[in-house]
Amino acid sequence: MKCDCANAIDQKSESVIKEAAEEIAAGNLIVYPTETVYGIGADIFNEVAVKNVFLAKNRPFDMALSVAVSDKRMMEKIAVVDDKAEKLIKAFLPGPLTIIIEKKKEVPNLVTSMSKKVGIRIPDHVGALELIKKTGPIVATSANVHSHPDATDINSAVKDLGSSISMYIDDGPSRLKKPSTIVWIMNKEVEIVRQGAITIKQIEDVLNA
Repeated sequence: MKCDCANAIDQKSESVIKEAAEEIAAGNLIVYPTETVYGIGADIFNEVAVKNVFLAKNRPFDMALSVAVSDKRMMEKIAVVDDKAEKLIKAFLPGPLTIIIEKKKEVPNLVTSMSKKVGIRIPDHVGALELIKKTGPIVATSANVHSHPDATDINSAVKDLGSSISMYIDDGPSRLKKPSTIVWIMNKEVEIVRQGAITIKQIEDVLNA
């Protein structure tokens, strides 16, 4: 369904987002736009839905899924936000950064592949944020089959995922066309797991300030 919702929500977009939220509440999978690439959305607390994300992507179950939240308050409900994470949140979120931090027990182990950490981000996309406000935390994995290129437009996602997805939200080509940078915070250490839209230098400058 078409949704011109990157920067604002009109009546039509609101209707599309409401329908998408209902699909997620019913345990189904959707594909939704972000500023980076298109993502698969599912309720992180519905383990059947989460399992179906792995199956749709043909993704190994030992590769954890990231989570999208709408704001810091929602993040704090599922993870422990330390001082380093706080700095990165203030500097880059909403934006193309995924922060791996300690998860709370409410997050199913299936999402994190038994890890005690969880990767979380806040998309810089009005439509995605509005969706997450309605659903609570959702899966934030790219809308493609494992090892295939990331989907930067809806056609790529449909080609890869087909009928495994209940609803596709089309907001045109992704603005950044590259995935988020992933940062793993481990006590006093910080590791760049994946270089994406935010550079290592930008992250180091914030943490060392």
